[in-house]
Amino acid sequence: MQRLIQIRTYQLAPGTLLTFHRAFVEAAVPLLRAAGHDVVSFGPSLHKEDAYYLIRAYDDLADLNARQDAFYGSPEWRKGPRETVLAVIQQYLDAVLWLSPDAINDLRRRNTGDAGPAG
Repeated sequence: MQRLIQIRTYQLAPGTLLTFHRAFVEAAVPLLRAAGHDVVSFGPSLHKEDAYYLIRAYDDLADLNARQDAFYGSPEWRKGPRETVLAVIQQYLDAVLWLSPDAINDLRRRNTGDAGPAG
């Protein structure tokens, strides 16, 4: 069964990648996972110094919208890492597309952003 994935890319303020990544690893991703989001991969982009990505998988567009509305409106997010994360994002862009479970698992294996930025 195919799943809908969302690829979110972030353009961060110069010099803020380490702060953003720390907030993602320590707070944002654990909150997303606790709220039932399937976080496939995340981390610094390979193409640009101040770029970052987050890939999540959902059952369909209704599932994506319901989970994100609930998460971004939750007190855990609003009183948690929200300010730290939003403070360094200059812009972000989303794309959604259907992928097979094998393709999603391949993304998981090949792109482990948990290791963090080089340097």
